[in-house]
Amino acid sequence: MSEKRPFDWFSLSAGILFVALGAAFILRGTGHLEFSGLWALPVLIAGLVIAGIVGGVGRTRQRQG
Repeated sequence: MSEKRPFDWFSLSAGILFVALGAAFILRGTGHLEFSGLWALPVLIAGLVIAGIVGGVGRTRQRQG
């Protein structure tokens, strides 16, 4: 039998971030949403930093309990 793998919060958070950015750009392309694409890189970087923090906290909690 295989062992149960721990839940990966970083991958989940990063995946949600990329899906949200992709959806925003699709909506922008269809004309349903207007925004400047200049904000995408700072949002991506901030989101990955937050995802890293969430992943680190989740990893620490799994080790303790």
